[in-house]
Parts: sequence; C-alpha cells; structure tokens
Amino acid sequence: MAIKQPASRPANPRFSSGPCAKIPTFELQKLSDAPFGRSHRAAVGKAKLLAAIEETRDLLGIPADYRIGIVPASDTGAFEMAMWNLLGERPVEMVAWESFGAGWVTDAVKQLKIDATVHTADYGRIVDMAALNYDHDVCFTWNGTTSGVRMPNGDVIPSDRAGLTLCDATSAAFAMDLPWDKLDVTTFSWQKVLGGEGAHGMLILSPRAVARLENYAPAWPLPKIFRLTKGGKLIDGIFRGETINTPSMMAVEDYLVALDWARSVGGLTGLINRANANSAAIEAFVNANDWIAYLAEDPATRSNTSVCLKFTDARIVDGAAFAKAVAKRLDAEGVAYDIGAYRDAPPGLRIWCGGTVETSDISAMLPWLSWAFDAEIDAQMEAA
Repeated sequence: MAIKQPASRPANPRFSSGPCAKIPTFELQKLSDAPFGRSHRAAVGKAKLLAAIEETRDLLGIPADYRIGIVPASDTGAFEMAMWNLLGERPVEMVAWESFGAGWVTDAVKQLKIDATVHTADYGRIVDMAALNYDHDVCFTWNGTTSGVRMPNGDVIPSDRAGLTLCDATSAAFAMDLPWDKLDVTTFSWQKVLGGEGAHGMLILSPRAVARLENYAPAWPLPKIFRLTKGGKLIDGIFRGETINTPSMMAVEDYLVALDWARSVGGLTGLINRANANSAAIEAFVNANDWIAYLAEDPATRSNTSVCLKFTDARIVDGAAFAKAVAKRLDAEGVAYDIGAYRDAPPGLRIWCGGTVETSDISAMLPWLSWAFDAEIDAQMEAA
C-alpha cells in the first residue's frame, strides 16, 4: 500500500554530524576578505589567526590565562598532540563510552604503550566519572559523538586534583557549558557545532597544562608537527596565531564568519538554546512514537547535538539493514542527508542538532522519518 508523503520538506536537509551544516546565513562571498595568495606569516595572516583565537576565547568564556592554539589535523590532531606531549609523567586513566574515546584508549595503550587504567561503558551508557582517580591524568570525551551520551556537568572533577584532565570536546564546544576550571586540556574542531571547514583543530591549555609541558619531557620522540616546546619552554607563537604548519586562510575566514554569526544569535547562550530547541523537537517526536527510542539510556546524559536513536519495533528482522534502508529513503527524497548511525555504533540514526541547524528543518524532517519507517516496514512485510 502506497504511503502518503508529508506535504512539506526541510529547507536544509543537512543533518550530518560532521562536517555539520553551515551557518544559516552562509554565502561564499562572505569569505572574500580572506587573504588569498598571502603568507599566513604576513601581518594580515597573523591578524586573522589571532582574531580566530581571541574571538573563540571571548565567545566561549575561556579564562585569560589559558592558551589557545590553532593546530593541524582537526580535533584528532589536537587531542593526539596533547596526549603525545603530556602523558607519561604520572599514571593515566583512559575513559571511553563510544568509538572516539575508544580510539584514544588504543593510542595511549598500544601506541604510547602507557600502562593505563581503562574505564569503558557500553553504547548508551556513561562511565562513572566520580569513581576515577583525579590525581592521575584523565582522558575523556565530553560528548560521545557516536553514542549521543554526554557528561551532564563537571561537578565530579575535583578542583584540587593533582593530575591533568584532557577533554575531547569536539561536538560539545559552542553547544554545552564547559567548566573551564575543571578542564586542563580541551580540544575541538571547526567543522562541528559552528559548521566550519575541516583540517584545523583548537588546542586549549590551562596554566597547569603549560607547567607540565615546560617541566616534563616524554620518553618517546615527537614529530615536528606535534612539538609545543623548545628548550623546555612553550613555543608561545603557536598561541598567538603563528601556526606549526600552513593553515587554510579560507577555512580561517569561514570560522571567523561563523563566530560573527554566533554572536548575532546571542553568543554561547544563544547557541546552546538553539541546540536545545532542536533536540527538544526530537524528544517530542520520540515520546509520541513507540517504535523509536534514544540510544542514551539516562535523560541527564543525552546529547543536545549528536542525537542517536534506535528502532524498537518488534517487526524489524534485521536492525542494521532496516536502519540503513530508512536513512537511504530519506537521502533519496532529499529530506535528510547522512543520518545513519556511525559505523562502529549500534544500528540506528544519528541526527545533528547543533546551533547551525534550524528547528524548523528538524520539525519538517520528522514526519518524513515516520513516512520512511512505515514504508520500510511495508517493504519488509511484502518481502517476507
């Protein structure tokens, strides 16, 4: 039986969890002020890079004595740089409740060969962060991009800790209130909540992290692209816009434009409110339909950016095939792109709800999700 399609469609069907939707006002001509064909070490290039650093500080409320650097290779490069430079001075606690956290565990244990204490939780759950020893160094993700499970807050992290906290905040920065006094190293990438271009990561260091860099040298060699110190001192230029390698000035300009837009919608508070409104629309939909549920089990730890869902209908024979078929139908109709679950995650959907997404587009997409579900159930029954 033919199932009637919804009458309206999202104006922007881009719900990918990375690279994420551009800002709603994005136009290529807005990047015309980028210093194309100029050295990033020229005054104009340095000024743009420093502006990106200081405007990030202002928008996120990062303390004045924290260092902010633009580094290569997106969030991955930033977090790897932090681990390679800082770990090994004291015992380490590695924390993972989804695939990216698991990747950091692999790098620490198998590549750096650190005898770390590893804490894991299944997809949909979170590690008991209060049970960790914060006199050790602790590596964790704030928001599990592939599980939709996030830290509810930083209350369990002690202020008088002896170790460093290394936090991958790539799908949390600009959408969640990060407690800077509890975070010694924080990393994120431009292509997440602000919908920027890929390739560059942000590395944010507390004074305690800087002190570790200047007083500890790891046992393993560091490639040039990872080096943050010289002669036992922080390479200060990295944190003034003198990047380790050549950045894309087009990507920098795009980030500056996105930061300007973020201020126009109310800054960090406005961005958090936009993400919350988007995720609230999905919550209402899930509550109204018994065939779909959150992957995250505890409402207090549900992400407001990377919202992960699972199908619960007993008629579904092959969960992975069904979820892929639903995502394929939505993509073919041009109403939702790239919303299949991450390849290592349980079968389901992942819908990005960061601040660059309009709530009206989420609301217009959800009836199509119902349509795709019904259509796929019918197709499955006809094939049986």
